[in-house]
Amino acid sequence: MFVFSFKEKFLFTLLLFLGLVVFTSCGDNTSKEPSKTDKTENTSGLTAFELENGIGPVKKKLELGPIDPVLVKKGQEIFDSKCAACHKLDERYVGPAQRDIIKRRTPEYIINYMLNPDENLQRHPEAKKLLAEYMTPMPNQNLTIDDAKALLDYFRKVAEEK
Repeated sequence: MFVFSFKEKFLFTLLLFLGLVVFTSCGDNTSKEPSKTDKTENTSGLTAFELENGIGPVKKKLELGPIDPVLVKKGQEIFDSKCAACHKLDERYVGPAQRDIIKRRTPEYIINYMLNPDENLQRHPEAKKLLAEYMTPMPNQNLTIDDAKALLDYFRKVAEEK
């Protein structure tokens, strides 16, 4: 007959408990709850247009013409004075790199986000993801719609240059 000391009984019980914890936490994770990344369900209360294009003054798709060199110059000046403290074109900084923003977001989203960052950060799922990743909210730079369009043409131009 085996006789176990208190220390051996305690270690055995502890190992048994840890084994049960590991066993119950492993395995198939097929719960009935939808995934938090499931894009089929809109729980944000936003319209389909807002989900794709952000929340702001742009309410319909823009018809973009050729890139305007005058707007590009104005956009670069705005970028250098208001955006460059937190954004670089080709590298992550305080905020994300901006050269390829036109490939990641729609023109409407870019303008809406620049003109209405506060509401986007509060309500839009993509803006919330950016805030979680970069941990710094984009401040409202008090841009006009013309400023935002100039920045958009600047982003379109620098995306072509890469």
